Amino acid sequence: MIQLPHGFQEKMKALLGEEYDSFIESYEKERVQGLRINPLKFSKEPLEGGEEFAFRAPFGLKKIPWTKEGYYYGAEDRPGRHPYHEAGLYYIQEPSAMAVVELLDPQPGEKVLDLCAAPGGKTTHIAGRMMGKGFLLSNEIHPARAKILSQNVERFGIGNAVVSNEDSKSLSLRFPEFFDRIAVDAPCSGEGMFRKDEAARLEWTPGHVEVCRLRQEEILKNAAVMLKPGGRLVYSTCTFSPEENEQVIESFLLSHEDFSIEYDGPRPGLYPGRPEWSRTGMAELEKTFRIWPHKTEGEGHYLAVLKKQDGELSEKKRPMPNYIGGKVNLTAGKREDPLGDFLTGLLTEPEIFLSRKEYVLFGDQLYLMPPEMIDPKGLKILRPGLHMGTAKKNRFEPSHALALFLKKEEALQWIELASGGEEIVKYLTGETLPREAVQSSCLGEKGWVLVTVDGYSTGFAKLAGGILKNHYPKGLRLMGVR
Repeated sequence: MIQLPHGFQEKMKALLGEEYDSFIESYEKERVQGLRINPLKFSKEPLEGGEEFAFRAPFGLKKIPWTKEGYYYGAEDRPGRHPYHEAGLYYIQEPSAMAVVELLDPQPGEKVLDLCAAPGGKTTHIAGRMMGKGFLLSNEIHPARAKILSQNVERFGIGNAVVSNEDSKSLSLRFPEFFDRIAVDAPCSGEGMFRKDEAARLEWTPGHVEVCRLRQEEILKNAAVMLKPGGRLVYSTCTFSPEENEQVIESFLLSHEDFSIEYDGPRPGLYPGRPEWSRTGMAELEKTFRIWPHKTEGEGHYLAVLKKQDGELSEKKRPMPNYIGGKVNLTAGKREDPLGDFLTGLLTEPEIFLSRKEYVLFGDQLYLMPPEMIDPKGLKILRPGLHMGTAKKNRFEPSHALALFLKKEEALQWIELASGGEEIVKYLTGETLPREAVQSSCLGEKGWVLVTVDGYSTGFAKLAGGILKNHYPKGLRLMGVR
């Protein structure tokens, strides 16, 4: 039996009236589990019933109605312990949270900000919709959570994202009227997560709700500065409190006349916001959305889609980074172009990378920064783009991020391991592999090899003397997989 805070129960009883009993009964039900497919990892193919992702899951899945990439999975399944999870084929995410990016609707080629991004659910969802085109800034104010966010960006094979660790005010000073779309999944009192999060239940007080409201209003105000005229902003929380939901949006609209609620009709599984819970009864709030655990399969969530009115963009000159070019003399050694030599020996079409100029060095770490990114000087940046690898003396050592970014057909040398076989367990736990034990392309006698599981990139190995030396990162190695 879940122990809900007494003050919370009294508040919800007053708000919900005759719905209250059904609402409370929902806490006795098992919560649903969800995962979201990563479009960056595979192509789509037409299947019966329309376009679906060409992904054959090793466990049962049922469609989530409010997003095309989302599925429920069974309580008995353990997708987090399957090799496909390590390969970034999907992200395990609470189903209601998937509605945020569905409403944001980011498009390839746009500039998008995920302002409160950790642990990475919205960021990975946005990146999948952008399909590698455009620029995504993924920000998290808490350093430890920002590191987890950066790890998920890497696992998903995202190449057009920068991960920052800033507050919303600092970003607004550097990116005024910069983004086409912004997601603000605001930190909140977490009432919608009470069924699965004991810490949120223990922390709840009316005073905490008020602290959250003030913080949300500040974040939303700063986000508005960064949105282009005509742009879209989605505000969301995982709480039921009107103070953090309808009343935050009401307050924002009253102080920002250039914004309005954007609404294109009802959505499956999403219910109207409650104007009667605002301070003025603002009718437009019925065009915002709530997800209720007693009405649908998902935890509590609130969402509002805001549009900034069209107008002339006051484009400011922003300093650009000092890129070092595609042919990079990374070392003081004799080899003129270790990066070029490495890429030529690794890829079927190395010119895709060699034609790019947006390379930046952070110490001995080389990154390929999205061309739309401004000069990062003065910003706290954890991941300035796609991590290519490390400059070591006269050679270049590729990163795990580069392996997860690549597709099997892009690599000159690859090995393929079966998701249900012993070799993938050995690889993910750090063991070496004999060359003859694996299916492979026409391998040479030495060099870097892309390791794949059922054709999906998972990491690197290095071939020498008939042995594939394991380069799966030590910090990611597993004790075992099913």
